[in-house]
Amino acid sequence: MQNSKRLAFFTAIILSLAFAVPWTGHSAELWPQRTVKFVVPLGPASGSDVTARLLADQLSRRWGQAVVVENRPGADGVVGLTAFLSGSDDHVLLFTPAGSFTAYPFLHEKVPYNLNQLAPIARVTNTLIAVTVPTSLNVNSLAELMAFLRAQPGRYHWASITGATDLVFSGFLKRADLSMVRVPYRESVLAVNDLSEGRIEVFMSALATVLPQIAGGKIKVLALTNRERASVVPDVPTVAEAGYPALQFDGLVGLFATAGMPAELRERIADDVRAVVADPAVAARIAATGQIVSPGTPAELASSIEEQLTAFNAIAKSLDLRSKR
Repeated sequence: MQNSKRLAFFTAIILSLAFAVPWTGHSAELWPQRTVKFVVPLGPASGSDVTARLLADQLSRRWGQAVVVENRPGADGVVGLTAFLSGSDDHVLLFTPAGSFTAYPFLHEKVPYNLNQLAPIARVTNTLIAVTVPTSLNVNSLAELMAFLRAQPGRYHWASITGATDLVFSGFLKRADLSMVRVPYRESVLAVNDLSEGRIEVFMSALATVLPQIAGGKIKVLALTNRERASVVPDVPTVAEAGYPALQFDGLVGLFATAGMPAELRERIADDVRAVVADPAVAARIAATGQIVSPGTPAELASSIEEQLTAFNAIAKSLDLRSKR
């Protein structure tokens, strides 16, 4: 996809996010009238899945209707998004990391869905993204890791799983003129196993993915890519604090409808979501899964997505992705 076409594509996305046209014949005051479904394009027990189920439980009490979660993992989130967007059902919502759709156009030739069908409801959390190394590497900071990489270009290996983190880390290596061997994985658990055994040296992934190995002393977190430090690992700096702001990436997670849901209904749902995650007990359970509660309005979610798309577009240009597609 040429850069001009990418920009037009992203402009259409943002306009649709900001100015969705209401469905006719649907009343915000009467919604929900039946069971509400959250489609999650990730497998069970992921941080997003846990949060979706917490929200579903609490929102069902507020709404007086059942709220169920349906996991539709596969193909970098495409399976879930395609299933969701093909339905156009105002009682089926999408709960997903934004990276499931913001990074996809840069990583694949064809996009099998039209994102003009998507409308923001609420920003919910930011997944904590960690830059990790095996403890056996004897590296204690990003600065030390960079020194290792510069001293022996092409020697060390990084785990790659197609998606937003892959794009961010690839862009960082390119901009920093660092050479590493990319090792592709289909599943994060395999990458974590190889990292813990020292068969690869760097993995940038959701913190929750590596927490057990961190507790076991086999993996070390050098920094979080998020803007803020996290209470679950309070001594770990952000990449900006460590001196590498080019690695900054917030794992934005939000709730979406198909385009046309009335603005007043999306605002009301967002208000309910904010009320749920404001509960200290709910926030604590979310934090335990490696996320930061970051609730926001439909407009704030749309703004965060636009910011992420702008950053990804800059990374794509640095990687000259157009010539590779």
